[in-house]
Amino acid sequence: MEKKTVILDDQAIRRALTRIAHEIIERNKGIEDCMLVGIKTRGIYIAERLAERIEKIEGSSISVGEVDITLYRDDLSTKTEDKDPLLKGTKIKDEVTDKKVILVDDVLYTGRTVRAGMDAIMDLGRPSQIQLAVLIDRGHRELPIRPDYVGKNVPTSRDEVVTVSLNEVDDMDQVSISTK
Repeated sequence: MEKKTVILDDQAIRRALTRIAHEIIERNKGIEDCMLVGIKTRGIYIAERLAERIEKIEGSSISVGEVDITLYRDDLSTKTEDKDPLLKGTKIKDEVTDKKVILVDDVLYTGRTVRAGMDAIMDLGRPSQIQLAVLIDRGHRELPIRPDYVGKNVPTSRDEVVTVSLNEVDDMDQVSISTK
């Protein structure tokens, strides 16, 4: 990595998540029959933060789950040479059938992670709808996937790396972009 530029600090992340929470409530006319499902690892922390904001705004809680997409990846055979993939577990306590599932991730890039997340959710039931919330949309889609809620659109080149750091795992809230 060469040059690193901070594109979102802790306050900007907080503002983006508050805006997304309001957009989720507005689009769904409340949170009835809605649930947030974070994609491991950082997506779950973003989903939990969104749930906190939604509860403050609406006065009632929204269900939060987490999904591990490891076994749904289309590059599993190329990433796990001779070793078993590390499974982190899917934890969704409520039924997804007939719910509006808002899939949450940190960065949307090619769309392959989101596709894997949708496959994992569909294996658990048949939601009435799946929506997508991401903190960063960096472009370069390989699949026809578009987010419903975006914290920030960041046009990037394929040579750049977007890094989301969150307090829960990285001891700081920050989004940075660096070149390879």
